[in-house]
Order: sequence, then C-alpha cells, then structure tokens
Amino acid sequence: MSSCSTSAWPPRLVTVPPGLHGREGAHWQTWLERQLPRSRRVEQDDWDAPRLDAWAQSIADTVASVCGPVILAVHSFGCLAAAQGLTDEAVAGVLFVAPASSDKFKFAGAFEPRRLAVPSVLIASMTDPWMPFDQTMRLASQLGSTFVNLGDAGHINTAAWFGPWPRAKYFVDTP
Repeated sequence: MSSCSTSAWPPRLVTVPPGLHGREGAHWQTWLERQLPRSRRVEQDDWDAPRLDAWAQSIADTVASVCGPVILAVHSFGCLAAAQGLTDEAVAGVLFVAPASSDKFKFAGAFEPRRLAVPSVLIASMTDPWMPFDQTMRLASQLGSTFVNLGDAGHINTAAWFGPWPRAKYFVDTP
C-alpha cells in the first residue's frame, strides 16, 4: 500500500534546468524552487553533454518519483527534453521558458515537436540568441502552448537579469 498522497491541487513543482552546466544559484528556477519548498529539480548525469533521450528519461524518472501531480518549469534545452519525453499522466501542466533551438543541439538527438496532452505556456523573448522568435512561435503552436512574448528579454536567464521572477511563480500557481 502506498503512503503517497495523490491530492489534485496543488501540484508539486519539478524544475528542468537549462541544457548546459546545470545549476546557477541566481537563476529564476533556483529562486522559484525556494518559493515552493516541496519542489524537485531534475538532475542529469552529464550537464555538459546534453542528450535528448537521456534527459527526457531523467525527467520521466523524476516525475514518476514524485507523489501526486506535478507542474514542470523548464528552460532552454530542458524545454526540448521535456517536450520530447512528456508522457506521464502525473504532469498537470508545463511552463516552457526560452526554449533552445533544436538546430543548435542536433548532436543531442532528433527533436520531434508534437501537440501535448497537458496545458502549457511557452514564454519567449524576441531577442533570445538561442532560438529565433519565429521558430519559438512555431514551436508554441506545434506544442499547443499558450504563447507569451516578453519582448526584449534575451535568454530569460541570469545574464538577462532574470533571478527572482515573480511572474514565473504566477504562471506556476495559476491553474
């Protein structure tokens, strides 16, 4: 018998960090995790060598290890891995932020975007060096995500001054 509570709300936060180097202490995802103490972070075997299939499996394994439904908050290459491997019915929704172009990560494996079966929001910047804006809008459409344009916000990371980011918490908290 499982001691796991399967309460429908609120879901637990699971963050999927960006594709290179893993943790940044000042990153908005780290800030968000501190706001939601029951959150979990997906860990990877090798933060410096992203592989789409392995990262997608790490996401699935982390989601499966959490009791009850989860909200994924993903960034950069993590967006590709989450979209590729999202199959678990325990995912209540996804917040995609500043996805990286699969063209920049061809060495990591083929990415095939598909319409997701869960609600999602994709937040992007018109000046993101990791994915051209027109490709980002197309990806949002392919995934079936609500699209939010932050304008001139770079890669929506610490280099673009995104540490504490209350708007991310709003998107995670809003059913």
